[in-house]
Amino acid sequence: MQRTVLGETFMSLSLVQSRALLGLEAAQVTVEVHLANGLPSFTLVGLADVEVKEARERVRCAIQNAGLTFPHNQRITVNLAPADLPKDSGRLDLPIALGILAASGQIDANQLAGFEFAGELSLSGELRPVRGALATALALQTGHVSAKLVLPPGSAEEAALVPGAQVYRARHLLDVVRQFLPAGAAPAGNDAPNGGDEGWARMTHTPSVQAADVADMADVKGQAGAKRVLEIAAAGGHSVLLSGPPGSGKSMLAHRFAGLLPAMTNEEALQSAAIASLSGRFSMQHWGQRPTCSPHHSASAVAMVGGGSPPRPGEISMAHHGILFLDEILEFPRAALEALREPLESGTITISRAARRSEFPARFQLIGAMNPCPCGYLGSAVHHCRCTPDQVARYQSKLSGPLMDRIDLHMEVPALPSNELLQAPAGESSAAIRERSTAARGRAMARQGKTNLALQGQEIDTYVALDDAAAKFLNVAAARLGWSARSTHRALKVARTIADLAGADTTQISHLAEAMQYRRTLQKTL
Repeated sequence: MQRTVLGETFMSLSLVQSRALLGLEAAQVTVEVHLANGLPSFTLVGLADVEVKEARERVRCAIQNAGLTFPHNQRITVNLAPADLPKDSGRLDLPIALGILAASGQIDANQLAGFEFAGELSLSGELRPVRGALATALALQTGHVSAKLVLPPGSAEEAALVPGAQVYRARHLLDVVRQFLPAGAAPAGNDAPNGGDEGWARMTHTPSVQAADVADMADVKGQAGAKRVLEIAAAGGHSVLLSGPPGSGKSMLAHRFAGLLPAMTNEEALQSAAIASLSGRFSMQHWGQRPTCSPHHSASAVAMVGGGSPPRPGEISMAHHGILFLDEILEFPRAALEALREPLESGTITISRAARRSEFPARFQLIGAMNPCPCGYLGSAVHHCRCTPDQVARYQSKLSGPLMDRIDLHMEVPALPSNELLQAPAGESSAAIRERSTAARGRAMARQGKTNLALQGQEIDTYVALDDAAAKFLNVAAARLGWSARSTHRALKVARTIADLAGADTTQISHLAEAMQYRRTLQKTL
């Protein structure tokens, strides 16, 4: 539809493409802007959240302060289609502003085809970063959409991490407007703060992985058993529960676990960064580094698994391809701990609400640290435990049987005598342990294309390669210990990891016996 004003003909209806984030999905949003005669107004419809409705004032001021013309004397209607899709945040400021400028003939609406825009506008017209830029670019790549993304500084560099993404950075509203002027039109607006086209650039960012600032395992003296358990966990992707008195080194060991893990693949790095991008917690300095999440024990179940409207990822998703360290795990609310059951098994979390359903990946390694009793000194040879049997039982019952069943490695961490702590030499370095665990994980990936923890169903029988003597031993031991099918399968996966560390082709009795020992250690205490 065309109208003639002051001798010039322009479109009174314009369409600009953008995206709305629903979990890791980036649903397409068409910003429709219509200008009509009537009482001056600015109406915004299409299930917009409060932040989106506030865009009316930001857009108005940004257009005026950029030296462009805002159609004050007309009725402006902005529709965000589809109408039943929730939209939040200020990411739609830029497409709304461009829609108004295209409908009023200040830019060429036809040139906007093939581009998608996102960005929050300041009152001066500067573009501010938006969350979820990397997640948006990754969703476009997954959906095979060949759109050109125009994003603010910070967000553009983030989105450019996705291989093959067509990303353009714009610092100011005028930087975008000058790219879509009608043929023969003079430069629009005031002089851009960056001068000419310097604020507009095609991003071809090449990511560089910064060395992770992780403390060295050599700082930990003694504790050979706990270090062995963490090496097995790093090689096979297993979860660990460390139990011991206060000051025995549980937290010290857990904080150094990230240094034992193999380097992330590019696909893992993209998935992890996309989730961090959704929460606005992504940093270029942490690109390619495995995340370590350490929530406080007051964290709720929603904080752990995610939630809200629209749903946001929780701590378990933020730790995807990384570590979730729960210090003082028994102090966490029971509901928060029980919410970990399904993700530990499936590696995903599904958040369902009345109108929406979102699924987030949650393939994390759980490292839990606990005291054996409320006072912390149960079984200590130095300190006397003041807790009654009933207090101990009530305290330890916060970890339910089903959750314990899903934790592969249980290890007691005893307190070291002062003479051993002061006189013992430095322990083995993280680099040496990481070399062995990386080699073991490489054997598993070459054999089955996944970590040992990820083996399911028939894959366990196929790849564990349990020899006859070990199979007989497992049958007798599992029957006597009353293990569930899950416990048996998880012990087999740990045994396969131990065999990989030893460079063995088959899983033997010695590997299986060591794996069973790590499931029995804590159960003796409990």
